[in-house]
Amino acid sequence: MQSPRERSEVRPRAGWMVMGKRGRPSALDVCRVLALFLSLFPSVSLQCKILKCNSEFWASTSSSGPEEEFCTALRAYNGCVRRTARTCRGDLAYHSAQHGIEDLMSQHNCSKEGPTSQPRARTPLPPPPPALLPDSQERSDGPEVCHYERSLLRNTAPPNYTHCGFFGDPHLRTFSDDFQTCKVEGAWPLIHNKYLSVQVTNTPVVPGSLATATTKLTIIFKNFQECVDQKMYHAETDELPAAFADGSKNGGDRHGANTLRVVEKVPGQHVEIQARYIGTTIVVRQVGRYLTFAVRMPEEVVNSVEEGDNQDLYLCLHGCPANQRIDFRNFKARAAEAQSAGRTRGGPAVAAAATHGFTYQSAKAKCKERLPVEDLYFQSCVFDLLSSGDINFTMAAYYAFEDVKMLHSNSKRYHIFEKDAFTSNSGQRGKDLLSLLFLNVLAVLLWVECCTVHL
Repeated sequence: MQSPRERSEVRPRAGWMVMGKRGRPSALDVCRVLALFLSLFPSVSLQCKILKCNSEFWASTSSSGPEEEFCTALRAYNGCVRRTARTCRGDLAYHSAQHGIEDLMSQHNCSKEGPTSQPRARTPLPPPPPALLPDSQERSDGPEVCHYERSLLRNTAPPNYTHCGFFGDPHLRTFSDDFQTCKVEGAWPLIHNKYLSVQVTNTPVVPGSLATATTKLTIIFKNFQECVDQKMYHAETDELPAAFADGSKNGGDRHGANTLRVVEKVPGQHVEIQARYIGTTIVVRQVGRYLTFAVRMPEEVVNSVEEGDNQDLYLCLHGCPANQRIDFRNFKARAAEAQSAGRTRGGPAVAAAATHGFTYQSAKAKCKERLPVEDLYFQSCVFDLLSSGDINFTMAAYYAFEDVKMLHSNSKRYHIFEKDAFTSNSGQRGKDLLSLLFLNVLAVLLWVECCTVHL
């Protein structure tokens, strides 16, 4: 049995598989290349739809057939990639697909000119008869290394589980329980370590407002020993799949594959991904037009940093960059002032609130229906109603708090209040000021000592 330290040093295996000239690469090989680039470079934009081309090619080559059929599908894939050139030109995944297509065409002697096929929908194979199924206990359990807590050394302290949540306009609760409201428009990485990567794409909620919300989410689970193959989960607005991008619902063909599972709780609204081999649970929801994300993860997995990766940009670990944060208290004060003055002031967000019929008091009353405690989840609900007028954000804040109660390991930390967030954010500033004061005092003392000696 491996120790947690040994376990955390396992390097993921992903990439283009080496094959002979006669061997047929499956579309999974292309998926692996694209997923590798996305995991190494999480800032790659998902808006260029390169993953759609990849999944269509996979679907059209999921079953073996004559060589000419493979070349036909490859030409269709090439055409799809070319059509994304204008929006994908700066993406590494796009350039990777281009080179991959050239290699496959060369290996299979495919001509660039010829017929192209429309991708065929992948028909799932019927399940085998019960008598042919492997022993369910053996299949579900897998090797001990594929169960996080079982793989830990005996007599060691139980793992410390941490939580990160991302929801609403958007609001971020980091692994260290900092609570922030952010702008972060476009593609941003939430998590990136040796085992998985998570990236979100946020778009403006109301024209002219700083507030954004999540419309796309991609999660990449990397290869891990005999437990799981590399898997990718991708969700967009109105498309919350009950399976990974390749159509499977578990970790692949390895012995511990069932320690990674996609479980659909409410079709099109609520999916849970269980990754028991790393002790991790992920909850993805669609509330209204936007997605929410919540995760429970052991601290050891959170800190399993890739060599040479300082993780400065990963939101769940370090929070939003200072220039991407929205001053929650200032916004609230301006909204209250605008209402008391009987006119709309305080910027576009407050103007949008008035346009959609929410005042500061009516937003508070609506949020109180679902969130009776006036913590930062309640305050985020008020912010979202004022900045967007979208009543669905009430439920987004509500479900984010419900996920905290399910995933957070410390019941005393479910609620976070404004004073806690202010103390957390100002703590480092206080330390910096004390250090500066100490240096100034030291400089004065040295100056006085120097003057005394010269006199």
